[in-house]
Amino acid sequence: MTAPGSTSPLYATFSRADVAFERGEGAWLIDSRGERWLDFGSGIAVNALGHAHPHLVATLKAQAEKVWHVSNAFRIPDQERLAERLVASTFADRCFFTNSGAEALECAFKTVRRYHWANGHPERFRIITMEGAFHGRTLATIAAGGQEKYLEGFGPKVDGFDQVPFNDIAAVRAAVTAETAGILVEPIQGEGGVRVIPPESLRALRQICDDHGLLLIFDEVQCGYGRSGRFFAHEWAGVTPDVMAVAKGIGGGFPLGACLATDAAAAAMTAGVHGTTYGGNPLAMAVGNAVLDVVLADGFLERVRAASLRFKQALAGIVDRYPDLFEEVRGEGLLIGLKCRRPVAEMNAAFRDQHLLTMAAGDGVVRLLPPLIVGDDEILEAVKRIDDAAIALSAAPSAAPEAAAAKSA
Repeated sequence: MTAPGSTSPLYATFSRADVAFERGEGAWLIDSRGERWLDFGSGIAVNALGHAHPHLVATLKAQAEKVWHVSNAFRIPDQERLAERLVASTFADRCFFTNSGAEALECAFKTVRRYHWANGHPERFRIITMEGAFHGRTLATIAAGGQEKYLEGFGPKVDGFDQVPFNDIAAVRAAVTAETAGILVEPIQGEGGVRVIPPESLRALRQICDDHGLLLIFDEVQCGYGRSGRFFAHEWAGVTPDVMAVAKGIGGGFPLGACLATDAAAAAMTAGVHGTTYGGNPLAMAVGNAVLDVVLADGFLERVRAASLRFKQALAGIVDRYPDLFEEVRGEGLLIGLKCRRPVAEMNAAFRDQHLLTMAAGDGVVRLLPPLIVGDDEILEAVKRIDDAAIALSAAPSAAPEAAAAKSA
């Protein structure tokens, strides 16, 4: 039976736009009516290489004809290869593959707690996090994020997370206790409003961890894997973590995540203390290696940075032309936020009317997350559609005051 008033057997946990997509080509999606949409949401930063990337498609087809899944009770050569490549390109010495960002964060939490337990400090299990963060939808990750709208109705909040105001380094220092195990931060908050942690703050967090024997954890599920214009966003600050969660772009649309760690941080994660059924399976690993082939190719990240500069400059012009609608442009690389003066839902709807797909974020921000392979023509087309949406919005009053008036009546 479906819920009263619903014709769908699905959980009613998503508010879905009434459009269905049948296929994609690069930065474009084609719906069931044959209409083309410019995809600057990328499945919430997942489709890093756009839709139907030929190298990913060929790799997936070839692997699908071999073997999809075996247990981690056996060696998986492509898993070892992808881990070796990630280790060679990052701070990390060790890698654990998962299916999602939330699972990567769960592995990170367990790695940090286990580190202190193995070093004779089982009392150290608490992790300091920042206001506005989003770390996933499991019971532990919603506790880490600390947002009431995600916590409400799910029983007692999982213990072990202490939240401080965004980018308040003094508050971080004050929150450190004898029970503190680590500090968790997104170098760029995506869901929280495309808010960048300044490089000096990341360096300060590294110093606090070093001074107190804590582990520094970065959540680069959204801002990592080339999205910021560097392989990982923390590279802009010249700071390295002890543990890092990765997902979204790592699989280019295929469910994949990873927890990366130094040898010291991961030393206590020994046989049997953690596991996964699907994580690191041959199909995922083939696709993961194919994504990495493209992202680490010569010139790829340079092109992302160049595209970002052109896009942000054009968006700055939009902000200047429509000060009643837009306040500022935020972000790094192709993780870009438009701070809006009208409700985000209204702005996203206006962009959809122009067949431009964007994503909502906190702090009154619309996220623009084009695929990393986006071309100049597509950037110009997106800017034109944003301009057209702004013209339409400027010609009509905001729906928000009308809704409020109707409610009060």
